[in-house]
Parts: sequence; structure tokens; C-alpha cells
Amino acid sequence: MDDISGYTYNKALNGKHHSREEMLYHPRFLEIERQIASHLIDIHHRAPRLARLAASHRKWLLTQMLFAMHVGRDRRDPRSGLTAGRFMQAATGQKVASKNTAASFLSELVAYKFLRDVADETPDRRLRLLETTPVSWDAMHSWFMGHMKCLDYLDGGNRAVAVTADIRLFELAQPRAADILLLEPVWRTPRDSIGNFLWSEVGGLVLHDLIRRLPDDARSRDRIIVEDVTFSEIASKFGISLTNVKRMFRKAEADQLLGWEKAAGRGVLWLSRTFIEDYFHWQSAKFLELDRAVHWAANRLQLTQSLCA
Repeated sequence: MDDISGYTYNKALNGKHHSREEMLYHPRFLEIERQIASHLIDIHHRAPRLARLAASHRKWLLTQMLFAMHVGRDRRDPRSGLTAGRFMQAATGQKVASKNTAASFLSELVAYKFLRDVADETPDRRLRLLETTPVSWDAMHSWFMGHMKCLDYLDGGNRAVAVTADIRLFELAQPRAADILLLEPVWRTPRDSIGNFLWSEVGGLVLHDLIRRLPDDARSRDRIIVEDVTFSEIASKFGISLTNVKRMFRKAEADQLLGWEKAAGRGVLWLSRTFIEDYFHWQSAKFLELDRAVHWAANRLQLTQSLCA
């Protein structure tokens, strides 16, 4: 059995397996949502250009897909890993993006040095093999670890400690969770109440910014007040136009899912319980699959070790 810093996997991953309902209605779920929202915004501040490239839901799906291909690379097989052709085929096959959109996304990542070509490792010159650069690898690892710490806070588990001690847990769990979430209807297709944000450029970050401001009793109210929110502040913070910010809010306002106590776009914003619960319902799918994936990875490493003994 593998040993991680003096203890075995079954002791290291002592967090329980949660159902989606247990997670969603856990007394601490609001706290971990605020925690992960702040963590994701911190990643944005550390690498704003990279964060912007994954801040719409479509680009998040593409990012997780390509990273899973990267970490799944088998150096004994020169055709494995992240290639431009495989990525574009997967993006169109999963109906995440068109071939042109996927190709453009790869070009952006290469241009900004978040991906780079792997030279002279494939005998087939038609294959363009790519790999992540340290800054993008670190950002994805930080994203994953932020979620592990939140899950540990729910149940006193040691997922983050275990992943820190053995990077293979991350390298196995991230592709596992990404593959499942690409097919998970709750995650793949957010409810309309939050979808207008999530399908917009940087809309995910705007939503996280609202959620991290929620008060402790937010889930017990029908209308939740969030102060000091303005369109101009959001636009400045995330580097987007006022027009784009207003467009994100417009449908939710029309559906009476949120609104302003005074002048529109200035000061005191209210969010409906439906709005935040739809966000939590969507997020619960991600937390659930990440939790399942890290336990699956630990069990797989344990099994592999015993088979080799």
C-alpha cells in the first residue's frame, strides 16, 4: 500500500463520500462557496490574462478538456497527450465548441505562453503536440487544491494534504472529474437564472464576486442584500466594458432574480434565493465529481501498488 508522509491512503483520504444532496444542504456549504469564490478571484488577480481565458463556461470546459489531455500523456506513446487535432476533435465531438473556436482558443493560449509546442517527440509531423507551461499548470493545480481544501472543511478530511504529498492524485483526479463533468447535465447546462452570466466572457468571475459577498444567513432569506456593488466597479475589476456588465445582469433583472434598491447599477443590490440556490445547485455538481475523482484516484493508486507487490 502506498505511503504518504507516514500514513496510508485509506487514512489520508478520511473525508466521507457525500451525495449531492448532502453536499448542497450541508450547513457549511455557503461557507465553502464563499471560500472557493474568493480563491478563484485570487487566481484571477495572480494571472488575470489566464483567468480571463477560462472565465466563460464554454472556455472553462475547453480548458479542463485540454488539461486532462495534457496530464494523460504517456511518453511511451508519441501520439498520446494534447495534440491540436485531438483537442479540436474532442471539442466538436462533445459539442463544446466549433472547430474554428477550438483552434482559436489554442492559438490564444500559445500566443500568451500558457501552452507551448513539444518539439521532436513525435515521428508524425502532422501531429502538433502541445503541453502546458508552468504558469498554467500552477493555476490548474491551485484551482484543484482550492476545491480540496473546501471539501476538507466540510468533513474534516485530509484530501489537500494527500494531494500535496503525492501529485499523482491530482494528475489522475483532474482528468477523471473533467471527463465526467463534460457529460453531467447539471454542470454542462447551467440553469437559465445564472446561465446568462456563465456563458458570457468573464461572467463566471462576476458571479463568484457576488457570491463571496453573501452574508452568513443568505440561505434563510428570500431576498439577500449585497452592498457596495456597482456596474463600474465590476467593469474595472475584471477589465470588461460597462455594456457587457449590464448585458449580464439584464435578463436576471427582467426575471426578478436580482435588482437594485436604488438606482440601477449602483450601490445596494439584492439577490433572490432562487438565484443563489441555482448557483449552489450548479456548483454542487462540480464539488461532487471532484470529491469522487480524488477518492477514485487514491483507490486506483492503492490497487496498483498491491498488484505490483
